[in-house]
Amino acid sequence: MTLAAHDPSPRAPLDRRAWLLSDTPRSALQARLGQAYASWIAFRRNPLALVGLAIVLLLVLVAVLAPYLAPQSPTAQDLAARLQPPSATHWFGTDELGRDIYARIVWGSRITLTIVVLVVVIVGPVGLLVGTVAGYAGGWLDTLLMRLTDIFLAFPRLILALAFVSALGPGIENAIIAIAITAWPPYARLARAETLTIRHSDFIAAAKMQGASAARIVLGHIAPLCTSSLIVRLTLDMAGIILTAAGLGFLGLGAQPPAPEWGAMISTGRQYVLDYWWVAAMPGLAIVVVSLGFNLLGDGLRDVLDPKQR
Repeated sequence: MTLAAHDPSPRAPLDRRAWLLSDTPRSALQARLGQAYASWIAFRRNPLALVGLAIVLLLVLVAVLAPYLAPQSPTAQDLAARLQPPSATHWFGTDELGRDIYARIVWGSRITLTIVVLVVVIVGPVGLLVGTVAGYAGGWLDTLLMRLTDIFLAFPRLILALAFVSALGPGIENAIIAIAITAWPPYARLARAETLTIRHSDFIAAAKMQGASAARIVLGHIAPLCTSSLIVRLTLDMAGIILTAAGLGFLGLGAQPPAPEWGAMISTGRQYVLDYWWVAAMPGLAIVVVSLGFNLLGDGLRDVLDPKQR
């Protein structure tokens, strides 16, 4: 064993950096890692994007560690301590039933994160599939799918979500379904526009000459190229998803009491807003901060992932 193998000099990090940023990668793995590292370098140059990433990561940590951050029950009532102002005992005060608002906000982050994740998991693939199929197939199928998309886009998202929730019934599951049904059309439009720009490319023609089916071309070649733009749009729209879910909760059509959903907390606290401002202000502040975090993160991802911004 030579001494060079144990050399503690800082050349090793520099060598790794040079390996990642090499102009002539020797493998597909090196190329992917290099591209990811270059994207991270570009992303961290935006301080506001880093703030957004920190807020989103904080939301995830709060949701995961809720039993440890707020061990008290978010639904436990203490009428003797109702409408207490923020203090060392109750950091965010208590509501009209004596429930700790801090605990309800911490546990409510799980509901918010669940809504965002489930809606994104549903609308992302649906919008990508509809848009890429319409853009690649063209003809009557493109016309049919785009006219269906236009029907959904003709109505404001919240109004259409209210209609679907009213038909399905109140509840967090139905609220997620309603938001997902109304949220996919913009992504279908975006995926179709991306598909129209690449469907006549040389590599698509080469894939056809090799006998690739339409499904393989769409799923294996076109859809991956549309994914980055879709991720950017999804991140930017997460704030809208949160606000729509909070709006449904505010109207009593989302999560039902005593679930600590932020919109429902604002709804119950609005009648006390003049004398006991913290009842509605604290969950409202949580919605503002999380929405701001997703918007800042989306702006940073757009600068990194959107080819038009490079």
